[in-house]
Amino acid sequence: MPVLVVTGTNTEVGKTVVTAALAATALAGGRSVAVLKAAQTGVGPDEPGDAAEVVRLAGAVTSDELARYPEPLAPATAARRAGRAPVHPHEIAERAAKLATEHDVVLVEGAGGLLVRFDAAGGTLADAAGLLRAPVLVVASAGLGTLNAAELTVRELRGRGLDPVGVVIGSWRVDPGLAERCNLLDLPDVTGVPLLGAVPEGAGHLDPTAFRAAAPHWLAPRLEGVWDAEAFHAREAPSRAWKAPPAREAPSRAR
Repeated sequence: MPVLVVTGTNTEVGKTVVTAALAATALAGGRSVAVLKAAQTGVGPDEPGDAAEVVRLAGAVTSDELARYPEPLAPATAARRAGRAPVHPHEIAERAAKLATEHDVVLVEGAGGLLVRFDAAGGTLADAAGLLRAPVLVVASAGLGTLNAAELTVRELRGRGLDPVGVVIGSWRVDPGLAERCNLLDLPDVTGVPLLGAVPEGAGHLDPTAFRAAAPHWLAPRLEGVWDAEAFHAREAPSRAWKAPPAREAPSRAR
């Protein structure tokens, strides 16, 4: 996978930390890595963006950013309000393809979900992935609401003839509730793609050295990591079996 597109089911699901984990894992395997942020929103001109955060956490990564807009909005809206040129899917694809000639792995991180618009014509990250013919990794949350969002995202990818390689949970809680634990089993069922990892909650706040050492343990071998899905499920997922409590007999009525 010289180019891997990283999308989310929504904003704030952990795309940047997952991208950093992918980069750190590839670097640990001796591969050169570039990360391309298609459009950075909500960040000032001198503030570090998501690509810089990947470099901070992962290490010697080439970072690139096509455009940045100050307001934390969808890229098309942010570009229009800032009076700046939008980013088009063909520009994302061209930049990623160029980076792929110079690096072993190129990670393209989107903004928000798969169909968030980059320009007035409705161009999306899905369009860029189609131009690149690149596989797409879906980052999802663990809690309530994730099943519908994850299934819709994967269904859209397949409808476009794209390859959804799997789902990674962007933030796995130390004390997961029943919904999170059940979703470990349900996410692969509803999406039809494998669960390829789970990044622990707060991973982005780790010291970079600790982050780099731990990152391969959060990702499955398909993503060059050593995450053991079977062991993780045995430890975290509930049993599939559930038995209803025995029905109580209705009290008899005196005649």
